[in-house]
Amino acid sequence: MGARPRRRRAPAASSAAAAAAVVAAAPGPLGALLAAALLAAAGAQQSATVATPVSGASPDLLPRFLLEPEDVYIVKNKPVSLACRATPATQIYFKCNGEWVHQGDHVTQHSTDRSTGLPVMEVRIEITRQQVEKIFGLEEYWCQCVAWSSSGTTKSQKAFVRIAYLRKNFEQEPTAREVSIEQGIVLPCRPPEGIPPAEVEWLRNEELVDPALDANVYVTPEHSLVLRQARLADTANYTCVAKNIVARRRSASAAITVYVDGAWSEWSKWSVCGTECTHWRSRECSEPAPRNGGQECHGAELETRNCTSELCSPAAQGAEDVALYVGLIAVAVCLVLLLLVGVLVYCRKKGGLDADVADSSILTAGFQPVSIKPSKADNPSLLTIQPDLSTATMTYQGSLCPRQDGPAKLQLPNGHLLSPLGAGRHTLHHSSPAAEGADFVARLSTQSYFRSLPRGNTNMAYGTFNFLGGRLMIPNTGISLLIPPDAIPRGKIYEVYLTLHKQEEVRLPLAGCQTLLSPIVSCGPPGVLLTRPAILAMGHCVEASAENWSLRLKKQSCEGTWEDVLQLGAEPCTELYYCQLEAQACYIFTEQLGRFALVGESLSMAASKRLKLVLFAPAACPSLEYNIRVYCLSDTQDALKEVIQLEKQMGGQLIGAPRVLHFKDSYHNLRLSIHDMPSSLWKSKLLASYQEIPFYHIWSGLQPYLHCTFTLERLSPSTCELACKIWIWQVEGDGQSFTINFNIAKVRAGREDAPPGIPRTSSPPRCSPLQDTRFSDWLVPDSEVGSPALVGPSAFKIPFLIRQKIISSLDTPCARGADWRTLAQKLNLDSHLSFYASKPSPTAMILNLWEARHFPNGNLSQLAAAVAEVGKQDGALFAVSEAEC
Repeated sequence: MGARPRRRRAPAASSAAAAAAVVAAAPGPLGALLAAALLAAAGAQQSATVATPVSGASPDLLPRFLLEPEDVYIVKNKPVSLACRATPATQIYFKCNGEWVHQGDHVTQHSTDRSTGLPVMEVRIEITRQQVEKIFGLEEYWCQCVAWSSSGTTKSQKAFVRIAYLRKNFEQEPTAREVSIEQGIVLPCRPPEGIPPAEVEWLRNEELVDPALDANVYVTPEHSLVLRQARLADTANYTCVAKNIVARRRSASAAITVYVDGAWSEWSKWSVCGTECTHWRSRECSEPAPRNGGQECHGAELETRNCTSELCSPAAQGAEDVALYVGLIAVAVCLVLLLLVGVLVYCRKKGGLDADVADSSILTAGFQPVSIKPSKADNPSLLTIQPDLSTATMTYQGSLCPRQDGPAKLQLPNGHLLSPLGAGRHTLHHSSPAAEGADFVARLSTQSYFRSLPRGNTNMAYGTFNFLGGRLMIPNTGISLLIPPDAIPRGKIYEVYLTLHKQEEVRLPLAGCQTLLSPIVSCGPPGVLLTRPAILAMGHCVEASAENWSLRLKKQSCEGTWEDVLQLGAEPCTELYYCQLEAQACYIFTEQLGRFALVGESLSMAASKRLKLVLFAPAACPSLEYNIRVYCLSDTQDALKEVIQLEKQMGGQLIGAPRVLHFKDSYHNLRLSIHDMPSSLWKSKLLASYQEIPFYHIWSGLQPYLHCTFTLERLSPSTCELACKIWIWQVEGDGQSFTINFNIAKVRAGREDAPPGIPRTSSPPRCSPLQDTRFSDWLVPDSEVGSPALVGPSAFKIPFLIRQKIISSLDTPCARGADWRTLAQKLNLDSHLSFYASKPSPTAMILNLWEARHFPNGNLSQLAAAVAEVGKQDGALFAVSEAEC
């Protein structure tokens, strides 16, 4: 029968006796529950005792556990089962975290022990993930069995129920190394955090490394792989693999290269003395030969010396040797001449195509090279750029100041910082491109860099620009490209495009905890020459903090691979790129156009990204069913625009204002549920209590239009009122609730416009939600959207001459601080002054960024106040109005 259970008399013997009496008087589940209540009343006096005999009863009849519950793990959402079996036992119940499990949740099986004839009882219960999550963070979830007999009670051991998981990021990954032969190698690996702890194994070129089969290899208790002496056969890719019952994770592969440095062989014997009175000997770099990138041998491979103690002079060369040398010289001269001719032809062709335009038709209809003529005698301040009168008649004539309503003035300090401008009027004349947008797309479609671009107008903008610069904008997306003045070399004309890519069109590989935080945007054509950085503006959805995020700017190379060109927060390693990250948008300085995306990698579970929660409902409900769609989008303008346009095509209405939810990198899913719906009028067709969107679907940022649909059914066709709440939350994270109150107005049933003679039908009334939000509240109507391409002065808020005056005044360092550094501080743009300082004009970079951030609603008065603050030692102010430009 096995060992007897350990027994100890309970301090509250009367309570145990009363419980036993209740069991004897009322057999069955009722008696057991009453006995459990009496035992609970003993409370703190009765500790975790294995056996509690009843006074006077035989201790041999105490329940003895044949099977006790053991620790288990919940994998994903699959419930787990706990079981216990005891003999002799009249009742067995589970107790979890101090509370009795309901009788109906027990599955009981009775049998008899053949050897003793005593009754045996076995009980099972199921534990779900939701039960464990209810007390998550407070204490561990545990259960134990309590068995009763006429002699007393016995408690089993505690079994702990834990939610199994395995995080994605390795705490430490192996790194690539190059080592010489016979050198020791240690490849560290710290697996991701997990429950139960992950087991680690190593792969060499995708084959399992077994230390039992190779004495040169062993794995430390800290999971590091050690190669005692590196061999050539150890050159391979090594991968650390962590796995538990939930998942299997792979680290980044580390390439180990075992190299061999070359060494010389012995010298050969001296050769026979030749006709030139020398002999030689040689050796080879072959003992060993260099392998896998090892160093070559140093020194001479061939050695010669005079073999007659310099008493022998070489014979005179024959006439045939002279002829050979003359011929070689002649061939060399011919090759040099051919090379010069080729260079001249190339330079001539390059000069003829110096405009860098996709085809020559743009040259005859676009901007022409400008010439600045001397000032006229009667107006010394007049600056005129003459047009080419031989081209098309389409010309732009206007002031260098942008048109403004009313006599708005820009206040600037009048002193040594900025000297007054003349009162003359400065006029700009230049021609504009005559080609239409369709012609532009047709011409560029022949170019390789443009073939993959969408032909629609909603996600693309394009224009033709010269040295005056300009701006491209994609409406309702927050995406724009600013081309500053003089960014395009004078005399050149570029056709520039700006494109917002749909995520399903572009494959952006993400690894580990990386997530896409911005739209994928292209500007081009790639490879054009820019003398100053352009500024690409786009939205993002990251709650940026240095301790929680590692943010990188990615750019797609010509070969199609994505490369990290900038790590935000660190000093730029190159002067080609810089990113000004703000709360809702980022501004990318780049001298090389291409395809960009902002990608983040979480460093802790506190890292979060913003989700935009948007609700839509049908504008009409001709049937009894009514759908409410809840979208979970990245909090960027372009994502909201795409969904609104999609819903407009489906006939949906925006319900209420969108809300923001902070979604953390906690590996927990997003849940959605509907509550407080009048059951007498509506019913939900949702079978479960909530819906879920998997964590990785949201975190990757690569799946657009993520949404859940709540399908409701009216119990009566006359029902036209709906009031409910929709809750959206992340487990152990942020949440939002929408209170919906539909006052659905009845539309007269039947066909109001039916022709005479056709009877009206009695179909259900069509319903219109009145609590909707107009699309125009979130999208600018097409009729109000301005030109997506602005060329020249109209693309900038700051008048050109005022801009030049500020630049010339602040670029020069000033000992009293009245220079561009102080202006950057006043405008809160001083996070990376080193980038501005690396450019020929730091002030121009600051003003360009101000233009990118504040167009078209920028406040020039605030900029003027900042400039005045820089030069406040001169208190006098003067105004430059449009008439003075």
